[in-house]
Amino acid sequence: MIAAGLQALATTLDRAAMDRTEIDQLTPQHGFTLAQAYQIQHASIAHRHQRGEQPIGIKLGFTSRAKMVQMGVDSLIWGLLTDAMLREDGGMVDLADFIHPRVEPEVCFLTRRVIDRPLTLLEAANYLEAVAPAMEIIDSRYRNFKFTLEDVVADNCSSAALVVGTFSDNLRGLLNCGVAMRFNGHAVQLGSTGAILGNPLRSIVQASQLLTQNEMVLPAGSLIMAGAATAAEALTPGLHVSTDISGLGRVEFFTAAGEHQ
Repeated sequence: MIAAGLQALATTLDRAAMDRTEIDQLTPQHGFTLAQAYQIQHASIAHRHQRGEQPIGIKLGFTSRAKMVQMGVDSLIWGLLTDAMLREDGGMVDLADFIHPRVEPEVCFLTRRVIDRPLTLLEAANYLEAVAPAMEIIDSRYRNFKFTLEDVVADNCSSAALVVGTFSDNLRGLLNCGVAMRFNGHAVQLGSTGAILGNPLRSIVQASQLLTQNEMVLPAGSLIMAGAATAAEALTPGLHVSTDISGLGRVEFFTAAGEHQ
């Protein structure tokens, strides 16, 4: 049973996400541990489940050195995904759904077996059905996108939406694929899948360990967002946003024209 104070913070974060309203960091006033931050995160996502959203998988964060440097942290973190976060590949994304959204290129895995124990790198691919190019829209609920490690974990690791491209079975060719994210055809981030823990399949190993530590099981048919291959870029209206990953293909979306506060 989560403590009443932590439950109140979970409600605060859930309301901020629903209302698209930024809030001050929580830790300066409320001071909680990393373990308590995950309790807040899970309680906040439980509000979404109560409203009818369905769990679809997990996301890893700060799996690349670029992201750690950009966000000023030094630990891998993870959050929870729901079906309401999915946006259509090639579709229109309304920036009014967010506070100050940023986008980053990722690799998304689809599981074919239940993950219920720690896996080795040699086992990881055997637990997967497919892989796809993807992009995650992150949107910290904190003012000015500033937070401590505990704050960002409580805020579901800034996860807001995801766009997943076409799945393929190219699970063995992910070691050092070129990644190019473009806005209106102009490259804004260039990188490699090797930036994701040296090998994106290591994200499956990390995910299995985190799940076990938290006494959780990930069902077959779940998504695992492996973490960003580059730093994130701020989204603005009127963009065509695309990411190409060598050997995996392209994922893309558009942002509606017009003003975004």
